[in-house]
Amino acid sequence: MSVFGAYSQYYDLLYRDKDYQGEVDYVAGLIERERSGSHSILDLGCGTGRHDFLLADRGYQVTGVDMSADMLSVAEAERSRRLEVPGAKLPPAFAQGDVRSVRLGQRFDVVVSLFHVMSYQTTNADLLAGFTTLREHTKPGGLVLFDAWYGPAVLSERPAVRHKRLKGESFEVTRLAEPVLHPNENVVDVNYQIFVKDRATTRTEEIHEQHRMRYLFVPEVELMLGQVGLRLERACEFGSDGPLSSATWNVLFVATPAA
Repeated sequence: MSVFGAYSQYYDLLYRDKDYQGEVDYVAGLIERERSGSHSILDLGCGTGRHDFLLADRGYQVTGVDMSADMLSVAEAERSRRLEVPGAKLPPAFAQGDVRSVRLGQRFDVVVSLFHVMSYQTTNADLLAGFTTLREHTKPGGLVLFDAWYGPAVLSERPAVRHKRLKGESFEVTRLAEPVLHPNENVVDVNYQIFVKDRATTRTEEIHEQHRMRYLFVPEVELMLGQVGLRLERACEFGSDGPLSSATWNVLFVATPAA
């Protein structure tokens, strides 16, 4: 079962403050600079499709893949709503699949995997499988973009306990995140304790989940990408293109299919 299964219905509320528009502006700008004229985009690990709808609004033909049926049900509901709007741009298509094994039988101009999906691939075998999926769906001359937790920042600043409290129309959600670092495995276990209060009935549900996240280093990513036929072009800070440092938590990897 997906680690997101228990609270997928609260996912968009939890990340209501996430700057999806800013991230899509950044990614689309990068695509225009690196591969102007690209039309088709595959998003691996799309969640509820927030990035995908914004990319489709820009005119891209977008396909989103996620392993969570619950997440995809939210995305499909929004897709159905948009299909009923006269004159609206074609919304994304969605498919269920695991980033390590899904094969859609087609290639795309650009393949992206955002919001640390690759950090959820915690073993070397999982990472290689995920990178192979990126490669198998990228057209010759295409572009691959994915972000992840950056190892030097994780080890320098260390993950800290965090909490978030948000109110929606129907629910109030409080989430406590307690991380546990496993430096010999290059992973962090993020233990979530989530309280969801129904505002109408005042009933509260408590949810416990553990998200295991792998932090990555540039040399290992370059090596693994090379093993599956991808060439690492550069690594930079996600959102700014700035140089990496021990304070950079979110690293963007830019790769292309090897000749």
